[in-house]
Amino acid sequence: MTTDSTADAVACTGLAYAFGDTKAVDGLDLTVREGEVFGLLGPNGAGKTTAIRCVTTLLPVPSGMVRVFGHDAAGDRMAVRRLLGYVPQQLSADSGLTGRENVSLFARVFDVPRRERAARVGQALGAVGLTDAADRLAGTYSGGMVRRLELAQALVSAPRLLILDEPTIGLDPIARTGVWEHITAVREATGMTVLVTTHYMDEADQYCDRVGLMHRGRIRALGTPAELRQGLGERRRAEGAPATAPLPTLEDVFREVAGSGLDEQAGDFRDVRSTRRTAQRVG
Repeated sequence: MTTDSTADAVACTGLAYAFGDTKAVDGLDLTVREGEVFGLLGPNGAGKTTAIRCVTTLLPVPSGMVRVFGHDAAGDRMAVRRLLGYVPQQLSADSGLTGRENVSLFARVFDVPRRERAARVGQALGAVGLTDAADRLAGTYSGGMVRRLELAQALVSAPRLLILDEPTIGLDPIARTGVWEHITAVREATGMTVLVTTHYMDEADQYCDRVGLMHRGRIRALGTPAELRQGLGERRRAEGAPATAPLPTLEDVFREVAGSGLDEQAGDFRDVRSTRRTAQRVG
């Protein structure tokens, strides 16, 4: 099967996944257009990471359909994996290796040709601003540098689709901005598609072309950040809010869709613990 260059980057239809009796993803319909930055938002336990793991083939697709650039994630997993770069929520860099060694390891894992490997590793490190620190142990890096190193690991295979699960969690505002500046620069240079989850609404508002707000396993709101903010403002005015009221923020939209976000689902505490561990390690 050849890659369909006209296909959407990601197309999920009726995707469902359950852990025992708990539905983590419940009939998810989602399309990510080629070349866009798409933000998948939602509270802990909404099903975001489970959905991403199905897209990346780390979890099977028991029900529904997932396609990546036209490839079936269930039946053509290796073809899908060759198109992806993935930065998981949990830290994946080895503190006992240098930055260059970490990226070289990923180059081998993703089968970058041997003759191209050194150059591609250098390019990936340069793209995230780690050339000068490339031969230091990753254990000496700051939290922001570790996240940029993981971004280099994901970029070394020149992916068409970069998937980022909470890429700036636990970072200070300056480090967060730095990570996004590098993501934006690589995207503008290569045209790759980016699918990102984040709890930082300011990031989603500033950097995402479209966002989908996920709650209880399904997309509950979809559009550009401006469209979602405007839509909530219009609903509020229809309910009697004054015309001079300030335009709602994306966080307001998030709160309307997700409510308190305190779902009584089995996955919630696992997600929270994972998030806290990552934040503690990068912080």
